[in-house]
Amino acid sequence: MNTSTVQAFGTESPEADLKQLQIQRRDVTSNDVAIDILYCGVCHSDLHFARNDWGMTQYPVVPGHEIVGRVVEVGDGVSKYKIDDLVAVGCLVDSCRTCDNCKADLEQYCPEWVGTYGGFDKHLQTNTHGGYSQKIVVDEEFVLSVPDNLDQAGIAPVLCAGITTWSPLRYWNVDKNSKVAVVGLGGLGHMAIKLAHALGAHVTLFSRSTNKIDDAMALGADDVVISTDETQMEKVMGKFDLILDTVPYEHDFNPYMATLGTNGTLVVLGYLGPVESPLVTVPMIMGRKNLAGSLIGGIAETQELLDFCGKHNITSDVEVINMQDINTAYERMLKSDVKYRFVIDMKSLS
Repeated sequence: MNTSTVQAFGTESPEADLKQLQIQRRDVTSNDVAIDILYCGVCHSDLHFARNDWGMTQYPVVPGHEIVGRVVEVGDGVSKYKIDDLVAVGCLVDSCRTCDNCKADLEQYCPEWVGTYGGFDKHLQTNTHGGYSQKIVVDEEFVLSVPDNLDQAGIAPVLCAGITTWSPLRYWNVDKNSKVAVVGLGGLGHMAIKLAHALGAHVTLFSRSTNKIDDAMALGADDVVISTDETQMEKVMGKFDLILDTVPYEHDFNPYMATLGTNGTLVVLGYLGPVESPLVTVPMIMGRKNLAGSLIGGIAETQELLDFCGKHNITSDVEVINMQDINTAYERMLKSDVKYRFVIDMKSLS
């Protein structure tokens, strides 16, 4: 298969900083869309993958799965997109398309789903590379349409942080009658508040810090509960229908489980790993409460989210950076020193 050389930023080992690399992109096949990347969001997963925190990275790796760009070429079989369309690519670029999950528009749960980076490119027989690059080539079935009224940089994190929170909001049927709580105010948390608010829910932020109150209210929260204040926690016992837990490190779920109402669900979104604090099952049994997990969303659901964002003019709050500043951004991200997501202006790579 013919390829072209593309400038990118990535790393060749877990200890090395990201630097400029050259990678190969396949020429478009019949069903492919070639996209010039305008903006790419920076996700915690990018950092974990670059540093092999999950023990599965194959190098070199080019991160980035929150991609917004313009179509520059389409294959002869492409029907959904044309040159100059504003489009997006999220965390997935392929799946088996035949399993029960794929048939149900749940490609994120396909056993053979292909990540935008760190997956396997069946065309080139090599690893997939992500959005920290000038260009990407993706099958049209995994390309998304972006409403023209949205800020292009601000929409990029919707492809991961947004859909990760939207999918459980939709699955658990959140509407104007719902009481939703969000644990943690970061990239996922701030999107969870915006989206739950736009769905009409009563939204509460759980935070350990009083300095998050004004920010949460500005994003659309109705209340803020300081989770280290026992009196405040007692006042919300049994209150919530759904809790979205976006905290990206190990923590105790028990205090939050107690604030669920009967049939309520706490959904873990931010933390991947073993839970050290024993889970006390009494509140679960006594109230038929649930502890669940959720992973991004399928292609149809992600398109639904982008359309919803277009209708309600919702984007992420972002700090736009140059590609050359990514290593500093990673260190700042570890300190939660960003409101609320870094987005790379890919013009800086040219």
